[in-house]
Amino acid sequence: MSNEVQIDERLPLTQAIPLGLQHVFAMFGATVLVPFLTGLSPSVALLSSGIGTIIFLLLTKSRIPAYLGSSFAYIAALTTFVKTNHNPSAAMGGALAVGLVYLVIYLLMAAFGTRWIHKIVPPIVAGPVVAIIGLSLTSTSIGMASQNWPIAAFTLAVAALLSVYAKGFLKIIPILIAIIAGYVLASIMGLIDFKPIYASFSQLIVIPIKLGSDFRLPSFDKVAILAMAPLALVTIIEDLGHMIVLGNITHSDLIENPGFHRVLLGNGLATVVASFLGGPPVTTYGENIGVLAVTKVYSTFNIWMAAIIAIILSLFNPLQAAIMSIPGAVMGGVTILLFGMIGTTGIRTLIEAKVDFSETKNLIIASVIFALGIGLPDHGVAWATVVGITLNLILKGQVKDDIQVETNVGLKVAGKASSPAKQGKSKSKPKGK
Repeated sequence: MSNEVQIDERLPLTQAIPLGLQHVFAMFGATVLVPFLTGLSPSVALLSSGIGTIIFLLLTKSRIPAYLGSSFAYIAALTTFVKTNHNPSAAMGGALAVGLVYLVIYLLMAAFGTRWIHKIVPPIVAGPVVAIIGLSLTSTSIGMASQNWPIAAFTLAVAALLSVYAKGFLKIIPILIAIIAGYVLASIMGLIDFKPIYASFSQLIVIPIKLGSDFRLPSFDKVAILAMAPLALVTIIEDLGHMIVLGNITHSDLIENPGFHRVLLGNGLATVVASFLGGPPVTTYGENIGVLAVTKVYSTFNIWMAAIIAIILSLFNPLQAAIMSIPGAVMGGVTILLFGMIGTTGIRTLIEAKVDFSETKNLIIASVIFALGIGLPDHGVAWATVVGITLNLILKGQVKDDIQVETNVGLKVAGKASSPAKQGKSKSKPKGK
């Protein structure tokens, strides 16, 4: 088996199904957490994510290996209208408006093209943005891992060892095996409550969408729309960051082919469908991007498998209960690796692009992106991306400072020092070398 499985490759079902299940494990916790917090149905959220991912794959020509799960950006607004105001129809109307914002921007981008994105997001912006997408999520990993550090450390160790030393098929399912190993250890330690799993067998199959008195179509509520629609710009920017990450990982230009406008179309229509099903808005998931980075298996066929498995999970109670019983420490252990890999991918972008950090402009852009992306508690990645793009446009064309700091015995400042290239051509050697 080659070191990497490319986007258009299709592995046999005996391998694709476990790989799809690995993606489901990666996204499951976050996807069902959103409905738990907001008062929506976890089963509907799973169904929405599976159907939404299939819509996304179809509209992106199955060229982007991304999974769509419940978005965290809308938790506050959904909670207000579902739990506080007891008006889920208004919440779904807001979700519908989010999808429509995506579609409007899709039309604009389809008309004017996507090449300009590369001009406003060069490596000095893309690299730090990719890095903070991973690093900003690590606090979640640490929070889960801190529930039981021995189990988290064991799970992380299994994933890391398999990623480096395993051979053949085992090397591309390290996350799945690590989760199972962590689950077994937690079970031996008596940390898993199996009662909900046993109880779930009393009702094997559930119907997520209950037609009748419980079903409500999205309604037009001005307050809900104004509360949720503007947040679409936040998740659109995060989608852009994810596409940059995926492009770096898969060695392809996904923004150009199949095009970022198709990403918006797929995500937008998936969110529209979710609003009619009663699920939260969906977005591309960093957890699954981390799985790609660790396993180097980029096949979209595996994402298809994950979407189908998610739809099946939304119907079968015991399967949901079994996955829900996975301890947070186990997921914390594997996500430390997943999110960390995304962070290092951003650093690799800067190295491969040979970004010159002796230029003050580059230092400023990277520093501000890192500070905002990691420091801001809400939508830090989106704000950091916007500020980074703005700084790059404003500072464009500036040259290096004429003052460089050199090290001899101590530090001395040399006015109008020559560039490193010119120093290399000089016949005289620098002192002390």
